[in-house]
Amino acid sequence: MRISLQRTGGFAGISKKAIIDTANLSPEETQQLSQLLKAANIYSLPTKINSPANQPDRFQYTLTVEENNQQHTLVVGEAALPETLKSLIAWINNTASKK
Repeated sequence: MRISLQRTGGFAGISKKAIIDTANLSPEETQQLSQLLKAANIYSLPTKINSPANQPDRFQYTLTVEENNQQHTLVVGEAALPETLKSLIAWINNTASKK
């Protein structure tokens, strides 16, 4: 499985990208990632989740999960992030920064 996360927007408009490939993770990390994906119910979410109102200087996240020759991409505004996605995004950023 390969996951890419791109954050765009914000006050400075700086883009940040993180990529996770389970081939490079420990078995424990792979299990953590699977649990976070399941908790976020990533495959049942719509491909775009808009923030409730136009909010300048907020981040937008694009999350792409590639698994078994299938790809699911989700675009979500910072203000519309459910807690389960916040946890997943934090884990991806933290893990990618260590690799």
